[in-house]
Amino acid sequence: MGKKSRLKQSKVLVETSDNPVTESVAQDAENELQPQGLKALLILTVLVLACLVPFVGKAFNIDDTLFVWAAQHIAGHPLNPFGFDVNWENSTRPMWLVTQNPPLASYYIALIAGILGWSEASLHAGFLLVALAAILGTYVLALRFTRLPLLAAAATLLAPGFLVSGATVMCDTMMVAIFIFAVLFWLEGFDRGKPALLAVSALLIAVCAVTKYFGVALIPLLLAYSIFRQKRYDNRVLYLLLPVALLAGYQYWTKSLYGLGLLGGAVRYAQSRDGFSLYKTLVGLSFAGGCALPALTFAPVIWSRRAILFVGAAATMGATLVGVRILKVPVYSSAHHPFVLSLEMALFIAGGVGAIGLAVSDWRQRRDAASFLLLMWVSGTWVFASFVNWSVNARSVLPMIPAVGILLARRLESAEYATRRVRIARLVIPLVASGMVALWVTWADFSAANTSRMAAQYVRDNITAPGGKVSFEGHWGFQYYMQAYKFEPLDVANFLVGNGDVLVVPSHNTGMQTIPRSYVSSMDTFEFPIRTGMTTMSLEWGSGFYSDNWGPLPYCAAPARPEVYNVLHMKIPSEPNPK
Repeated sequence: MGKKSRLKQSKVLVETSDNPVTESVAQDAENELQPQGLKALLILTVLVLACLVPFVGKAFNIDDTLFVWAAQHIAGHPLNPFGFDVNWENSTRPMWLVTQNPPLASYYIALIAGILGWSEASLHAGFLLVALAAILGTYVLALRFTRLPLLAAAATLLAPGFLVSGATVMCDTMMVAIFIFAVLFWLEGFDRGKPALLAVSALLIAVCAVTKYFGVALIPLLLAYSIFRQKRYDNRVLYLLLPVALLAGYQYWTKSLYGLGLLGGAVRYAQSRDGFSLYKTLVGLSFAGGCALPALTFAPVIWSRRAILFVGAAATMGATLVGVRILKVPVYSSAHHPFVLSLEMALFIAGGVGAIGLAVSDWRQRRDAASFLLLMWVSGTWVFASFVNWSVNARSVLPMIPAVGILLARRLESAEYATRRVRIARLVIPLVASGMVALWVTWADFSAANTSRMAAQYVRDNITAPGGKVSFEGHWGFQYYMQAYKFEPLDVANFLVGNGDVLVVPSHNTGMQTIPRSYVSSMDTFEFPIRTGMTTMSLEWGSGFYSDNWGPLPYCAAPARPEVYNVLHMKIPSEPNPK
């Protein structure tokens, strides 16, 4: 009886009031803080532009390179997106074997480049529109779930996982934008009984999946939602066979082109790593909390002190197990900073528990179709990112962030926030705190990415090899710019060295090969400092925004080391088979 009475009382407090003065104050405060319609969309548009325009000049970074290369090929061969070779793992292989993402984002890049050109600013401007679509879509979708849709959309934008991803030209933000509209059209189709809207949603599901394969998750998500909502089988779910058929066609098309269906290949690649473990659970929570940071900054507002203390203690214990290496963890060089890693990871784990807790709590209180959808959305994304995907990374956590924003807004719908002063403080301060961290992390990623472009320019202007050639190791954005300047990447299968050759080796990159000392006559170095006080990819501090192989934190508030590049002057070894 007690539980049912409390739920009923809570519902009355939200929906009605015996005191007309209190009800009027609450409505005035809500109207002031949650402008509706075009005004709200304009506010969000300005906010998106203010957050992302400063980063449109960002150098291509991480897998941006692969997407841009594919787009450049598509511009000349639109029906064969991956029909070219790349050296991405120190040997030349077909692009269709290297990439694990479908081609739609690269088609979009080719379209933008055809209009604005291939510069970084042009392509980032094109993806700024994608980020804007995702945020406006979140707002429109949130209108169905909460009276605070502006807060839900703002919490999505001001999450570090979204803002950093919005400053890339990879497929992730585009996939999320299409994901949101697919859900929106499906719900509208069911509510209004419009088969045309269900068909549009089904088409968007297929489009989402060929933007990033995670979009396939929409099929079981919307199927489960529809059956739960109707409490029975409904023939309208047959529209979900349309994306199944279209994806089967994509599988057949890519198999006819490359001899391998790329959708099936990506599934096998995603499952090629370790599955469930306590370490992966903690890292998954860490990435969820750090990327969906509003779940942490709003914790003092939405959770009791007892809950905060309990989760905080458990998170500290789990983070300490990782920080002092009691748990078996991948090799990363954070052992020198166990206190910093444990402290920041404890905060992120607590935020991750809070994000999932929002979905569970909303389901326990409401048990309706909306809460079921949000629970499946958040929990399903987290399980995939933590245990199914090839590594835990912010890009895989990203799809859950809009749902977390909506759940935050639903949680905050309570009469206790009726007075204007309390509402402003309790809504704005956590958003500002998360937004400041998100901008800080985005700036750090922006600064680190730009050093790769500066390094390639330095090599072009200052490094010569009279009588020899200049080549390089390393991938990501550094490889893009080095190859743009006609320098050759190291190919271990054809490692031919001549006297006077030069090999440029970054100290902070991936896919590095050890060069025998007998091949090196001398070495110089040059470096670029990064003075942001934040790292997104640092073995030293255990931050691995793009892959937890670098560490269990999505980012770390710590001083970044300079980006150091070694210039190896090569020679033909005197021994025939040097070791």
